[in-house]
Amino acid sequence: MPVLVVVGAQWGDEGKGKIIDLLTERADVVARYQGGHNAGHTVVVGMNEFILHLVPSGILHKGKKCIIGNGVVVDPAALLEEMDAMTKRGIKFDKNLLISKNAHLIMPYHKALDVASEKLKGNKKIGTTGRGIGPAYADKINRKGIRMADLLDEKTFREKLSCNTGEANFMLERFYNAPLVNQDQVYDEYQGYARRLKKYIADTTLYLSEAIAGKKKVLAEGAQGTHLDVDHGTYPFVTSSSPTAGGACTGLGIGPNTITEVLGIVKAYTTRVGSGPFPTELNDKTGELLRERGKEYGATTGRARRCGWADTLIIRHAVRVNGMTSAAITKLDVLDTLEELKICVGYKYKGKLYEEMPSELAVLEQGVPQYITMPGWKQTTIGIKKYEDLPKKARTYVEKLCKLSGVKPSIVSTGPRRDETIILERPFQTVKKR
Repeated sequence: MPVLVVVGAQWGDEGKGKIIDLLTERADVVARYQGGHNAGHTVVVGMNEFILHLVPSGILHKGKKCIIGNGVVVDPAALLEEMDAMTKRGIKFDKNLLISKNAHLIMPYHKALDVASEKLKGNKKIGTTGRGIGPAYADKINRKGIRMADLLDEKTFREKLSCNTGEANFMLERFYNAPLVNQDQVYDEYQGYARRLKKYIADTTLYLSEAIAGKKKVLAEGAQGTHLDVDHGTYPFVTSSSPTAGGACTGLGIGPNTITEVLGIVKAYTTRVGSGPFPTELNDKTGELLRERGKEYGATTGRARRCGWADTLIIRHAVRVNGMTSAAITKLDVLDTLEELKICVGYKYKGKLYEEMPSELAVLEQGVPQYITMPGWKQTTIGIKKYEDLPKKARTYVEKLCKLSGVKPSIVSTGPRRDETIILERPFQTVKKR
């Protein structure tokens, strides 16, 4: 049976949470493969809104096994806070959640270093959330990270903690002139987390291998979006992991031949949080309208998102690097009141027209976007469930956006709720010919 990977096609915040929640109905296992609690998925179930940071969205469905994979970096305090809040709302975890033994821990010194580093950069800061994600991944790559398995071994944990805290405190004191981290306090705190999390920590790669062999349907979800990928995004204004489809293989320990579908989530316009280039950004009343109608504020931080027109160069790049088999178009209803819409089809920089995504920051920062203009439909699309019931101009916009991006639409979202969705092609049905 297939593994379906869901990826963001832009800079994150495309509405993955709702789509993943919708797809979970047909899945047996929902597995998160990268990122940390710097990302958030907002899911509306009936009249209830859930904001998830580390726990996979499948936890909102009974009987779905949820996996936090080895590619995720976990702040145990944040995870337990999220679990406790959801338990109070009737969500059960005991038989439904597994955390990889190989997932790396975010430690207090990671957060301290993250904040101190951003402060030192001044107006050249990356725009991190200050939650320790980057430093935790840096320790992982430097081969000195602390994993969930280490948390369960007091001797190993204390040895690694002592070494890492000493080094971190040297940097905090001598380079950043920042407060130090108390090693003994951290040890006691994390032993408490170990006692609470022990029953969830498991060999998730083995579990997933057996689930796939047993014909289970696996939904793999990432955080952020393609253009925040450390390799394929707008570097250095990126995250520290791989939100692209390839990250699902390394972040869960599954083979690439198990993936049969890659669904890209494409917002009908474009948003970005934090620093970095954004060619189609609108710093005017239209940008403000998109922000307010789309409620474009970060689920994790509350930060206002930067808003702009749809950009087919960045979507087409996402189609290529992810091997996207189809797209879910989200937040179409946000465009309902506009007289006209624009779609970016190129950038002009120093007399040259770029029709494919450039790697050079100068082109992205200074290039002039080249647009086609399309008429708005000036009708509400909220809650429409059949494609033929959309206004003709709305259908034309969706079809043009997808054609220019080189991907077929399989889902169109017309509102935040599960039932405010048009399904053109059911998930877990496409099987690649090998």
